[in-house]
Amino acid sequence: MAEVVRNVPNTVWPAEGQAAFIQGGQSRVQAGPNQRAAPIASVAKVMTAYLVLRNHPLEPGEDGPTITLSDADVADTERRRGQEESVVSIVAGEELTERQGLQALLLPSANNIAAVLARWDAGSAGGFVARMNATARSLGMTHTRYTDPSGFDDATVSTAADQVRIVDRAMRLPVFARIVATPSATLPVAGTVHNTNTLLGYEGFVGVKTGSDEAAGGCFAFRAIRWIDGKRTTITGVVLGQPGHDRIPAALAAAAAMVERIAGDRAVRDVRRPALPLSPLPDSNRRPPPYHGRRGVVD
Repeated sequence: MAEVVRNVPNTVWPAEGQAAFIQGGQSRVQAGPNQRAAPIASVAKVMTAYLVLRNHPLEPGEDGPTITLSDADVADTERRRGQEESVVSIVAGEELTERQGLQALLLPSANNIAAVLARWDAGSAGGFVARMNATARSLGMTHTRYTDPSGFDDATVSTAADQVRIVDRAMRLPVFARIVATPSATLPVAGTVHNTNTLLGYEGFVGVKTGSDEAAGGCFAFRAIRWIDGKRTTITGVVLGQPGHDRIPAALAAAAAMVERIAGDRAVRDVRRPALPLSPLPDSNRRPPPYHGRRGVVD
């Protein structure tokens, strides 16, 4: 179990909200100030994907079993759309592979598919949430409580230090890591969907999951790879509660600044591409307004 320590200079951490990270495969979680249970929005989907893959493992390149969507799934989607949740379009009788379901969950952050996967895995949303909480306890996530598989419910709360544990564990699964490193995917009915993580492929960032709503602020679970002192170094972290109207860009900017401070002058980026401007994105657990060009849907 990862030990939580607080021996990093305060200048590393975002000025607001909370953050934590694990560096270079170490077991110690470096936790910043203000660690308290708070809404985490769609960062909760990391646990959802982890449990689906743990209970229904996929090999790299394998699509997995097929999930057939029902009239009830369509009705649930329309209900969620009506309350401005993030969803992907579906139709009754549509067939999604497990991999496609995970892509819909993790890239455009579809709350309706979180519910589909939960019922498929555990038979009911309630049963799945019980598994989420049991897994959190087993990982020592003592300040975490899940109440839904998508994070839309503000009663789903955690700390940055707790979430780093599940993010690190999920990134050990090759299929999970591959999906969150994917800029886009194609679904049978929804068509092309895009990853809400617009830092992907820039500044060494290789995943993981954005999240935002009014209660949670801007949230971002991330992994970046830098060469530090001649060694390829992995930084896995979480920032929560970033303020501002454009919450996802605020979370992305906080994570990027944090990685720069952790790495310091000794580092070079593993992905040698120019930094991507952090253009505004809509709140990530809510439905996006109409847009032009590549902008992530609400997470």
